[in-house]
Amino acid sequence: MKKILISFIIMIALAGTKVSAQGCGGPATDQGLKVFGFLQSQYEMHFEDPAVNSFTFERARIGVMGKIPYDFSYYVVLELSPFISDNPYLLDAFITYDRYKWARVSVGSFKTPFGLEINTPCNGLLTVYRSTVSLQTVAPFRDMGMVFMGGDETTLLTYQFGIMNGRGLGSFDNNTKKDIVGRVVFKPFNFLNVGGSFRKGYPSLNNTTDDRLTYGFEAQLKHKGFTFVGEYINDEGNYNRDLGGGCSGNLIELGTKRSGYYATLAYLTKWNVEPVFRFDNFDSGNAEDYVENNMTFGANYYFNDWTRLQINYVYRSEQPTELQNDELVFQLQVKF
Repeated sequence: MKKILISFIIMIALAGTKVSAQGCGGPATDQGLKVFGFLQSQYEMHFEDPAVNSFTFERARIGVMGKIPYDFSYYVVLELSPFISDNPYLLDAFITYDRYKWARVSVGSFKTPFGLEINTPCNGLLTVYRSTVSLQTVAPFRDMGMVFMGGDETTLLTYQFGIMNGRGLGSFDNNTKKDIVGRVVFKPFNFLNVGGSFRKGYPSLNNTTDDRLTYGFEAQLKHKGFTFVGEYINDEGNYNRDLGGGCSGNLIELGTKRSGYYATLAYLTKWNVEPVFRFDNFDSGNAEDYVENNMTFGANYYFNDWTRLQINYVYRSEQPTELQNDELVFQLQVKF
């Protein structure tokens, strides 16, 4: 508790300037310091043998963002969930030069600019959990580096180009090479986004020939309450096993080549109820020929713009041997 209070006091002490930064804190203004965050209280029922259940926090985050006149901004977020870490830790922390719409640059710790699902804020996901292919192939979700970016939700094109350590949060790079990561999204119509992502990485200690190549394609369609989101990711080469399976994911031993995809459908009714269905596939490419085919059946209820309830039943089907690991999860989320 003492560490949490100290962390919160330090964040408030960052106050004193104005706001303009990208991230999961929503749109920023020039009206002063913005404190933001969200809580995801959760109940999980795991249909194992025997079945287990628990109340948890999926995430508990608080952050601040501000602008330093006239062209610089800052963004800092802490993770406070005791189910993720016994101690609060720094999640995002970066400084952005944002004078030019088409040539902004951020330096620090932030999300890896790869893929649609990874770069969707946790509090904006249609399902409680991300797909297995995103969890296993994009890690590290967050990294240290520099990213150049341009465009926004109103432009035909947006781009991100990152030069990253490739080692994850708070880790010094262990080789002389940097990961190169990029994402481009086109918006040919107001209701449709299509894009692609690319990563060239070097996960091994001082080994510049043992590389990793990842690429993906994405599409998002939103029209009159209907939403479709889909993505395909292919990943090849060596990888850093210390990074695990990403947020809310378990480490799976991967082969030289692994790939997968997901497709999500949702429809927001006039009663603020949103039925959701997702199918996701992941082929690990390992020696055991491990493959997952998962289906998520769910519904979201939006009490208001800041509060929602998500109910998901996740049916998990594995090959060559199916495991007893389906899950029913309820999540109540509040943003502030």
